[in-house]
Amino acid sequence: FSLIGPKRYDVPWKELEKRAYISEGICHECKISLSEKEKINYFSATRREKPRIAGENLYKNFIVKELLRKHQKDKILVIGQYLSQLSFIADSLKAPLVTGKTPQKQREAIYNQFKEGQFNVLVVSKVANLALDIPDASVAIQVSGAFGSRQEEAQRLGRILRPKEHPAYFYSLVTKDTVEEDFSLKRQVFLTEQGYKYNIEDWD
Repeated sequence: FSLIGPKRYDVPWKELEKRAYISEGICHECKISLSEKEKINYFSATRREKPRIAGENLYKNFIVKELLRKHQKDKILVIGQYLSQLSFIADSLKAPLVTGKTPQKQREAIYNQFKEGQFNVLVVSKVANLALDIPDASVAIQVSGAFGSRQEEAQRLGRILRPKEHPAYFYSLVTKDTVEEDFSLKRQVFLTEQGYKYNIEDWD
């Protein structure tokens, strides 16, 4: 602030959508419970351990596969926080995985293959929050995130809003009756301020 001064101009994202500068964005929050075994682990866990148990809820994998079937003609990003979870998902989907450990040259090769349509599902860690240029991606499935980060929620939706003829779909997978529900409310604040609404869905 001391270097560049206050914000001089701001346009709500929905206004940009009306002007066709960005795609129409449709947001879904998909809620699902923990298994009985994971519930025991969760409620006996420390405050620090609970977010990860909720974030890595194994039932989320079923939602991911259902959404892939629904959007099988689209280019899809599966985005998450925990590398073990993302590795498991990438293996089960036989999809490429890009993380902070992926060499830059290899990342660029994977991104280009994705753009060229050699595959339509890409699993990415939080490296996708910034500087990811994949204009054809129209679906993002967020399996886990960095606690209550509103900025990250906006960045992830922004990955799929490049102008196109059809809407962009953003799915946030949330574990019910856990801290993830609280984090989810905090994460959504910026986008709701921009005029977006979340369709709340129970996936049990």
